[in-house]
Amino acid sequence: MKRLARLAVLTAAALAVHTVEAQIPAFVPVPGVKLGLANAFTLFVMFIDGIPGAAAVLLARVLLGGFASGGFSMLIYSLAGGAVSFAVMAILKKPFGIKFAFLTGAVGGVTHNFAQLFVAVAVTKTPELWAYFPVLAAVGAICGALTGFISGIVVRRIGRYT
Repeated sequence: MKRLARLAVLTAAALAVHTVEAQIPAFVPVPGVKLGLANAFTLFVMFIDGIPGAAAVLLARVLLGGFASGGFSMLIYSLAGGAVSFAVMAILKKPFGIKFAFLTGAVGGVTHNFAQLFVAVAVTKTPELWAYFPVLAAVGAICGALTGFISGIVVRRIGRYT
């Protein structure tokens, strides 16, 4: 019960950050660019609770955020980006460990943007959208490294991780 309560609180916090972040204007003139700060919660849970707990937090945040925003297309993009980046971060968790959480986050950010762009190109049948990838990859790497760095600091301060 204690674990479920912890995951519920972390999901609520991630959803709150996700919702607030959606209101922040993009800092680069590329559609869909966000900081991805809610991913810090996913990484945090991945390190303190493991892969299944982090998957539950991510899925709940994406679904609740998608339903709250009312956009089915946003839900598709979020699920694609979240699933692909989560899988990659889960693979990198063990070899990189908490010391290199910033690298796990950076690779997660890049793969998140790649997956979303892949879906956008498939849905719109507009391959020219790939021109955005260099900017999206750079922003994803920087913001992902930041969320990984934040997660690593918090996990180290707490003093335990799986």
